[in-house]
Amino acid sequence: MKAHMKKLKTILQHRYTFKIIALISITYMIIMTNFVSYQSMYNKNTTTIEGTISDYQISDSKIFITINAKEKIVGTYYFKNSQEYEYYLQNLTLGDTFKIEGELTIPYRNTVPNTFNYQKYLYQNHIYYQIKIKKLTKIKNNTSIINHVRTKINNYLDNIDNTGYLKTFILGNTDTLNEEVMTSYQDNGLSHLFSISGMHINLLVALILSLLKKISYNHFYNYTITFVVIMSYGVIINFGASVIRTIVMFVVFTINKLFNFKIKSIDLMLLVLSIIIILDPFIFHNIGFQFSYITSFTLILLSKKIKKHHNYFIKTLYTSFICTLVSLPICLANFYQISIISTILNIFYIPFVSYIVFPLCIISFVLPIIIPILNFFTNILEQVSLFTNNIPYTKLILSKPTVILIICYYLIIYLALYHPKYIILLVLLISFHKISIYLNPFMNITFLDVGQGDSILISYPHNQLNILIDTGGSYYSQNYSIVQSKTIPYLKSQGITKIDYLIISHGDYDHIGEATNLINKFKVDKVIFNNDDYNEIEKELINVLNNKNIKYYQNIQEITTKINKLYILNNQLYDNENDNSNVIYFSYNKFKMLLMGDAGVEVEEDLLKKYSINNINVLKVGHHGSKTSTSKKFIENINPQFAVISVGKNNRYGHPNNEVLDYLSRSKIYRTDVDGSIIFKINKNKIIINTCEP
Repeated sequence: MKAHMKKLKTILQHRYTFKIIALISITYMIIMTNFVSYQSMYNKNTTTIEGTISDYQISDSKIFITINAKEKIVGTYYFKNSQEYEYYLQNLTLGDTFKIEGELTIPYRNTVPNTFNYQKYLYQNHIYYQIKIKKLTKIKNNTSIINHVRTKINNYLDNIDNTGYLKTFILGNTDTLNEEVMTSYQDNGLSHLFSISGMHINLLVALILSLLKKISYNHFYNYTITFVVIMSYGVIINFGASVIRTIVMFVVFTINKLFNFKIKSIDLMLLVLSIIIILDPFIFHNIGFQFSYITSFTLILLSKKIKKHHNYFIKTLYTSFICTLVSLPICLANFYQISIISTILNIFYIPFVSYIVFPLCIISFVLPIIIPILNFFTNILEQVSLFTNNIPYTKLILSKPTVILIICYYLIIYLALYHPKYIILLVLLISFHKISIYLNPFMNITFLDVGQGDSILISYPHNQLNILIDTGGSYYSQNYSIVQSKTIPYLKSQGITKIDYLIISHGDYDHIGEATNLINKFKVDKVIFNNDDYNEIEKELINVLNNKNIKYYQNIQEITTKINKLYILNNQLYDNENDNSNVIYFSYNKFKMLLMGDAGVEVEEDLLKKYSINNINVLKVGHHGSKTSTSKKFIENINPQFAVISVGKNNRYGHPNNEVLDYLSRSKIYRTDVDGSIIFKINKNKIIINTCEP
């Protein structure tokens, strides 16, 4: 036995053993996530499934559930009345078995480039289908002790936690935190502190071990009990990616210590990575895991350098600096911006959260009477984050990096961490990344898919000018922001830091509804309205513009740029909002575009009388393809090469109208409900068209 153990130690201590294992596991991950397709055990015609509820979220109008059946499926059920809402609020428990009737659908992909891909997210969590639930029938109550404990804890926290921080730090659920506050944490590079991560588990481990050491000096028993406790905790919080990393890391490092294998920490980290990848090849795509693993790996790699600093403040500053640097490429790849002051903020936040807020959350869970004290400290966290998030020039927006650029970032970052003089190379790389937008020779015209509405981005070559025409706006999704979910992420991914002109075609909500959100969340220089009287929505927007000292104009006839002019053709007043839309025409390198807003047939006739418009390259079809616009005569006269219809999928208005589609039969038609966002890239006489299908 001793001979076998000695041989095993020799193999494990070989310098290449864990590097080879890591290489094999990474190869396995690449194959499994890119070349092997997951096949569902259901088919699309399945209408009834049975399974247990593994997660759910209830609002006053609907319930969103995750079902463990033959495979995981997510579904949404809309309550028919308040009685149903009350029933599920009182009677639904994790682990309950339900018969679910409905329609299986494949989740949509993102239809705006570089935004959240829901289909990909679900697939990486082993979910192929979602179900539109028509009927829910409970078959059996929960019989699992684990699910019973989870439900009890959830209900208990719902009753005592009025800010959401107990759920955040105990269950890893940030859904109950204020959205504006959570956005500020993310923008400031602090969001990693508000999920169950290695830091929190390590603090829990340290607390348990310190208590056990007062009872027993037997390392094996102490570490075994600690393992059982954190495994139980992992089961309760459903094993998030960073939690899995921490638990596997704890087990691997503990075995190495107890059996005296004397394996290097870096090799152990490679083993941790290999084990986790084998358990779930998709876990590497999880942002939380990326942050958690790369920072832990780097801190262990540089542990000797960190230990050289005996001053606590210097050590914290250096550690924060390391974490900021190594997480920089991940932030750029996912959020397209970095916080210049995140290192300084982390110096305050890391100890504040680690030694005050997190311990208070654990104590408050047992003694709710001290929750007001916890609220006092979390209020400090929020106010500092909100204040610093509004400090100008602290965020650096950079376009979405390529894989090659991310590799370059990491090569230079690790070189700079070992040899600080090379930090200048990182500054140069960031500078190159920043100015790369000015090297783009194309004019990009993007018809953003904003559902039943309009939003068009015109980006001039070399980032000379950015014009946004309309913002979209949904009447039916009051808790969902198109601008925050689609428009702003897309702008940032292109490296765009401001909108020079926001042109509002007219005052209907599906064109102007998100304008206030945009003004509050993104830099806008000037706003242009149409020539009609201001309606209530426009007046509300003007109040915001006045508060922010943003200039706005009405009844403008042209916008002059260094490259061309944009002409606003519709200057006379009509008796309805749609016909008073700003109609915009411009040409660039013989490329001609006409954007009709919601203008109808009467406007079209007046434009034909007043202007000589023909052989248009791109027509933005009026009023989403309604029969009230886009007459046969108008199409025959302007003869568009391409026609773009901005329209919502399965909209209740029946847009676009079949007659309109017939009139446009000689044109190549693009529709946002079918093609997603449509991008025209124009350079000299060259036109490249890209789409983002759902």
